[in-house]
Amino acid sequence: FRLILGMMCSCLLDLCEDMRYDTEKLDFWLHPVSTELPVDIRVPHSSVSSVTEYLIAHNIHYSVIINNLQELLDEEKAEMEENQMNEFSTRSFNFGAYHRLETIYSWMDTLVAQYPKLVTKQDIGRSYENRPMYVLKFSTGGNKRPAIWIDTGIHSREWVSQATGVWTANKIATDYGTDASLTSLLNTMDIYMLLLANPDGYAYTHSNDRMWRKTRSKNPGSVCIGVDPNRNWDAGFGGPGASNNPCSESYHGPSAHSEIEVKNVVNLIESHGNFKSFISVHAYSQLLMYPYGYSCGSVPHQPELYSVGKAAVQKLTSLYGTTYKVGSICNIIYPASGGSIDWSYNLGIKYSFAFELRDTGRYGFILPANQIIPTATETWLALKHIMEYVRDHPY
Repeated sequence: FRLILGMMCSCLLDLCEDMRYDTEKLDFWLHPVSTELPVDIRVPHSSVSSVTEYLIAHNIHYSVIINNLQELLDEEKAEMEENQMNEFSTRSFNFGAYHRLETIYSWMDTLVAQYPKLVTKQDIGRSYENRPMYVLKFSTGGNKRPAIWIDTGIHSREWVSQATGVWTANKIATDYGTDASLTSLLNTMDIYMLLLANPDGYAYTHSNDRMWRKTRSKNPGSVCIGVDPNRNWDAGFGGPGASNNPCSESYHGPSAHSEIEVKNVVNLIESHGNFKSFISVHAYSQLLMYPYGYSCGSVPHQPELYSVGKAAVQKLTSLYGTTYKVGSICNIIYPASGGSIDWSYNLGIKYSFAFELRDTGRYGFILPANQIIPTATETWLALKHIMEYVRDHPY
């Protein structure tokens, strides 16, 4: 089994780096940021004693937040299988469950068939392993109208992100015509949703390794597979917070936009030319962030982005009391270069935001399925606020 050590890191960041290299493959779920914030590390069973010895030797306080990750993974898998059988027998789709890629793609076709005047499905290109990448476009007509971009699941193991995307797509389709604010938004703007921004990685989290984060491309000269697709954008590429080691979880790739999954999105956004907001949905940590990640300096629109973010988070918190922090990526988590919202902001898309959904570490990437709908419902209030603001502040 694998332990997650939820380490309250009173060490210096370079000490955490030492530990990463001193021990066998450690998976940093939450990276070292500051002395005030915890660091979450998944530790293979074979490394538990060496890691704990290291922590004790350096007077680092730690606690175990998940004692047996495999148990949680087994429960998650059993729950998914049970849900699959229920869905098959009732011929319905359960938005409060995790689904495989094929099931999500099939559900998209159902949504398009149900709402043909509002929803279309666009194939924006193939993934590295030749899977189609589908975008749902919500539009009431017109060509290249001002548009909002939302993507989920760029890091494949962040399952609540993709599940929230599916719920949100359904919410947009079903609320159009009854929710006055959303209806007015869609009467003047389009919404594009990419639910599986990393389809190969997502398929792999179901078939082989639930903890897989990266793409599945081959790296010449290395046995290690994949690139971190959110370090691969042409925005401070190869700078701080990205690794040049192909075996690292945050490997930036050989060049900006080397990953076909990233390139497909870049091509669509650039050829469209009229996106006004770019929103990327991740998990976990409960944050709403704006640019930059590759620099800790303020962007020109920082005061406005902060105030939009704060108001969006107030809406989110109003439902269940879930608390979120707001700030620039570099200042509230860590320096991270080559990120999508830095690229979109530099392209001129002012309202560029990234969410980190629930939770703050109790379950991390293995958020129980019974939290999908509460997560999606509260997130919708924040998303809707941002979209309404974008509608009301044309530029």
